[in-house]
Amino acid sequence: MRDTLGSEGIAGVAVVLVAVGILTVHDPIVGAAVMILLAGLALIAKGIADSTMRAFGLK
Repeated sequence: MRDTLGSEGIAGVAVVLVAVGILTVHDPIVGAAVMILLAGLALIAKGIADSTMRAFGLK
């Protein structure tokens, strides 16, 4: 995972998880909604990345 994301990427994931954890402690329903939102955004980003890679013939 470190090869893919790098140190900054891993730190970014940790910051996002800590922020969602703090939010979830305060309000579990909103925390769950934010996690679903982040999962959806990650799927969108993966789809865009896969599409771009196919356009360049790398996949």
